[in-house]
Amino acid sequence: MGLKMTTKTITLDLPEGLIASLGTSEDIAGRARKALVLDLLRDAQITQGEAARLLGVTRYDILDLMALHCIPSGPQTAEEMQQDIENARRFARTAATIDGS
Repeated sequence: MGLKMTTKTITLDLPEGLIASLGTSEDIAGRARKALVLDLLRDAQITQGEAARLLGVTRYDILDLMALHCIPSGPQTAEEMQQDIENARRFARTAATIDGS
């Protein structure tokens, strides 16, 4: 996926019974990474694009994951919706100016 991310290894202490339920070390690492990224996305600390990049999936896959994990993918309030509409209008005006329309 283009740029190489710098990574850091952390150690997590889990009860043996839980580890047995989660599978291999690689399975556990993958699930933990996915859960942490989705949690940051749910809290709006990262964007959908950032989440997709961190998980190595497409934006469409992120939308599917968000639906599966009940993470809203759009504006939550009327004010957020109004801001999205204004941003879209501003983008359309800019694009029309650039295209010379």
